[in-house]
Amino acid sequence: MSNVSSVTPPKVSVVIAAYNAMRYLPQTLNTVLDQTFQDFEVIIVDDGSRDQIKSWAATLNHPKVKFFSQANAGSAAARNTALSHAVGEYIAFLDADDLWDLRKLETHVQALDNNPEVGLVYSWVATMDENDRPQGKVCENSESGDVLPRLIEHDIIECGSNPVIRRECFDRVGVFDTSFPYAQTWEMWLRIAMAYGFYCVPEPLVKYRFHPGNTSKKWQKMEANYHAIIEKVFAIAPPHYQSLKARSYGFAYLRIAWKTLQNLNGDCGPAKQFRQQALSYCPELRSSSQCVRLSIAIVMVQLLGLDGYSQLRTNLHQLKNRLMQLPKLLSVSASS
Repeated sequence: MSNVSSVTPPKVSVVIAAYNAMRYLPQTLNTVLDQTFQDFEVIIVDDGSRDQIKSWAATLNHPKVKFFSQANAGSAAARNTALSHAVGEYIAFLDADDLWDLRKLETHVQALDNNPEVGLVYSWVATMDENDRPQGKVCENSESGDVLPRLIEHDIIECGSNPVIRRECFDRVGVFDTSFPYAQTWEMWLRIAMAYGFYCVPEPLVKYRFHPGNTSKKWQKMEANYHAIIEKVFAIAPPHYQSLKARSYGFAYLRIAWKTLQNLNGDCGPAKQFRQQALSYCPELRSSSQCVRLSIAIVMVQLLGLDGYSQLRTNLHQLKNRLMQLPKLLSVSASS
């Protein structure tokens, strides 16, 4: 008789890649440890940080938390390191500065359990600033099933803290491509979408922390990165999706235009140039909501400056949210 006892692995492995993130990491970890669903492990990978993460990790002493440290190699490599140690049936990703609603894992595990054809579950994403203040914006993508046509145009997952994924997906399509410094998560979701259905939980269960200025001088590399991803994806995409290639390039250039507009201190020149490149690839995008909103934003930045435009946008998002809550408030008032 063997004296070795078997230990049932956790249902979910939560992956947190961290780089100089100690300002937010303890709060981020707490939103995992306080989840309503508790059958998980947490794998934190320190990607060569220069802060106090190692001394902090030494004090954790929590049975659910595993900590690994490596030389700086980028977030894709850190996620791959975590995957090599993960034992859960499902893999959940959380960036070290973002937050989860406490029902995040419960809702996503239930969706995966009930839909065996689904490989990835995601939710809506609300944005906040570096001081935890809500910006009023909620990204409400709701596509489920075969999402590849939409995902080719736009990363409907919105951020790396959103998806919970079956472990078998990585066995089938591979791990993160470390050659992409930007949008490596989008490239991974595209590979998964070619093989599995997606499922959306239509609730804002992720809080994404927006850091202004963090890509201000990197748009040239971002452009090359998007080119490489699109060429890689369409080299393996099914034939009936090939007609979407030009449209994918167009949306990619619109995304880069938005990034430059938000991060170049009010200099609208690059945003205008990238908008024109988007339309050269796909002229019909001129009437799309993304292009129209970008054009309006460029005008508003020219009139109000970046700070003025950002404040106006926040106020409009908050007003929209209040108006959406008005019927509920009126109903409660009437019933009381």
